[in-house]
Amino acid sequence: MIDLYYWTTPNGLKMTIFMEESGVPHRIKTVNTRIGEQFHEDFLAISPNNRIPALVDDAPDGGGPPLAMFESGAMLLYLAEKSGQFIPRDIHGRAEVLTWLFWQMAGLGPTAGQTTHFRVYAPEKLPYAIDRFVNEVNRLYGVLDRRLKNREFVAGDYSIADMAIYPWIVQYDRHGQNLSDFPQLKRWFEAVGQRPAVVRAYEMAKEINPDFGKLPTDAEKKVMFGQTAETIAQRAYR
Repeated sequence: MIDLYYWTTPNGLKMTIFMEESGVPHRIKTVNTRIGEQFHEDFLAISPNNRIPALVDDAPDGGGPPLAMFESGAMLLYLAEKSGQFIPRDIHGRAEVLTWLFWQMAGLGPTAGQTTHFRVYAPEKLPYAIDRFVNEVNRLYGVLDRRLKNREFVAGDYSIADMAIYPWIVQYDRHGQNLSDFPQLKRWFEAVGQRPAVVRAYEMAKEINPDFGKLPTDAEKKVMFGQTAETIAQRAYR
């Protein structure tokens, strides 16, 4: 059984999409990042980076003690290999999936996150920062649009690469982007969004978090943003 430590963020949703697609037995353990549950000492023992998602596999392959992981890309790869699903076995197909998975982790996710922060969350709107990240996320959307020309999915068959990328594109309006400018991306986005497992993952997000999709309050922003090593040490509790 997998314990999935989850909240309704893009990185959390990529994991619930995988779980719904794969049927891997799991339990959801919510970690509400808007109220600071990510700083609980028990959670920090699993995810020392105080971010969701994280997981604990109480029956890792080969036996031994429970296995704890954080970082959503590593978790997707682990679960795909463990279940034998959504990652090719051949070296070329595997390399393509890993390339686009890491592209999301290193490029699209961080850039999209900063774009949303400076466009939507920041109390002071800084034109240079907004332009910098809006333009870069636009470039990345263009990369993905070109990649999807004459391809149904990002890396061959539907894979963990698609699952990782999709939740970040969901927030395209917060990124200052128009999907009509990217017709191949739009076609892929609509197709993935209609998959029953993806629909279920988003329905579950709304059930778990009544504020799903809403902007955080000022009090919640103070919890979510601006933490330092010192403040995290002060917030952690037994």
